[in-house]
Amino acid sequence: MALSKSLTGSLLIISLVIHVFQLAQSDDLMVIKSVAESPMLQKIDCDGACAARCQLSSRPRLCKRACGTCCARCDCVPPGTSGNYDACPCYANMTTHGGRHKCP
Repeated sequence: MALSKSLTGSLLIISLVIHVFQLAQSDDLMVIKSVAESPMLQKIDCDGACAARCQLSSRPRLCKRACGTCCARCDCVPPGTSGNYDACPCYANMTTHGGRHKCP
């Protein structure tokens, strides 16, 4: 009786491990397939986007440097010369060590 319980338990554990392994393989295949089917994302022209964003700034060199850093990390720049942060949440949420907005 003890032997049959341990054998049944072992078979149950083995079947569970096999099932989990098969699920992991199917998820990997789905990720590979979705990456292969998606078109390559276009990289934004950070220099041009930041030049447009900083054109009215009182400190254009500082603005372009900060904007360039934010653009490189987020791959987006909000439209216009200020505000419009809802168009690029990553850009809007980036802060300095002091807790101020990093991106102009």
